[in-house]
Amino acid sequence: MSLDELLRHGDAVVVGVVETIGATVIVVGALWAALRIVVEGLRHRSAAVFTPIRLSLGRFLTLGLEFQLAADILRTAVSPTFAQLGQLAAIATIRTALNVVLRREIAREQRQVDAGDRTHSERQPAPAGNGGGPSR
Repeated sequence: MSLDELLRHGDAVVVGVVETIGATVIVVGALWAALRIVVEGLRHRSAAVFTPIRLSLGRFLTLGLEFQLAADILRTAVSPTFAQLGQLAAIATIRTALNVVLRREIAREQRQVDAGDRTHSERQPAPAGNGGGPSR
């Protein structure tokens, strides 16, 4: 087996592993989110409980897409053709755009959650007592 063949075989194995990791991250995130939706949907009848679930799913998707992009880059690392480079450029552009949109959405949703947490804590009544000192 020549060095070139060895590199191609090793690259194919690494690409497969990285693609599998990316797919696994996405599947685990989707299953986790689905489970959380069922549990939280039964516990609470408010749409507000779903925002943190969406945020978490978005993070899983972003991470999974990063692994998929890494696999595409690795696939073209050994003797790429112009066609492969063109495909990589298109795929990288699409996946990067998806990541940018997901990150913006996650940041926006996180700000809303944080603002809701602050509003909720400001509405909480102060505990009754003598200012936090030991009771007698």
